[in-house]
Amino acid sequence: MNHILSLGAGVQSSAMALMAKHGEILPMPDCAIFADTQAEPKSVYDYLDWLEGELPFPVHRVTHGNLTEDCLKPNIRKSDTPNGKKGSTYMKGIIPKFGISPNGEKTAAIGRACTQDYKIRPIYKKIKELYGIKRGEKEVKITQWIGISYDEIQRMKDSRDKWCVNRWPLIEMQMHRFHCKQWMKKNGFPEPPRSACVYCPFHSDAEWRYLRDNEPEHFKEAVDFDKNIRDQHKKYAADLCMEVYLHKSCKPLGEIDFDNDEDKGQETWDFMSECEGMCGV
Repeated sequence: MNHILSLGAGVQSSAMALMAKHGEILPMPDCAIFADTQAEPKSVYDYLDWLEGELPFPVHRVTHGNLTEDCLKPNIRKSDTPNGKKGSTYMKGIIPKFGISPNGEKTAAIGRACTQDYKIRPIYKKIKELYGIKRGEKEVKITQWIGISYDEIQRMKDSRDKWCVNRWPLIEMQMHRFHCKQWMKKNGFPEPPRSACVYCPFHSDAEWRYLRDNEPEHFKEAVDFDKNIRDQHKKYAADLCMEVYLHKSCKPLGEIDFDNDEDKGQETWDFMSECEGMCGV
């Protein structure tokens, strides 16, 4: 059986990889695979560079493409669809967005393909390439380690492919996210930065505030992206009949006061529980 570690370069998957190095999770993985959306903050890539040098097994970096460019790129319909005619222009629903309909009602999570297309599929493609897995393979050949911790147990999902089984070592050990941080501190390892795309709509207000205060250049990227994606949808997705935003308040990022008492008490939005568990672990 081949063991592959799905590496998000966040707290959980990094702790899991380093615990494997120390022999606290067995067997040693054959490799780790990091799916790069090309939209994470520099701190994540710097940490990944450091982590790669620490691990006794190789780290493969794969990508489906530049998520930012793909989100802002208008597409041409190749055939007639219920929402438009052949040759008309539209915007793909790649990342989830929030919107306000003409009657003033707020709608959440319009579109969602980023995790599947930019994280899961590139990792599976690389696994197939490394181990020569053919289409229709039914024999279990791969155990994929996923860095979901015990406090996120609701994210556990079985593999959709018969040739792969998922394993959650941190859940086996009943380790929460803060246990991972404690373990890394105890063993002299630096704490990883938050692993997520700069403009991820899954950010809590505390995460937006952290980005604004500690990585202002990336917060500006997110503010610009929020405006640009709204402008593109006005041009090419008028059939949606709503404006789209990255934040659940349906306000431009640059106009939100992340310092008010209400924001400081807010937690991550409820649809985080629907996450595939492949981003930001």
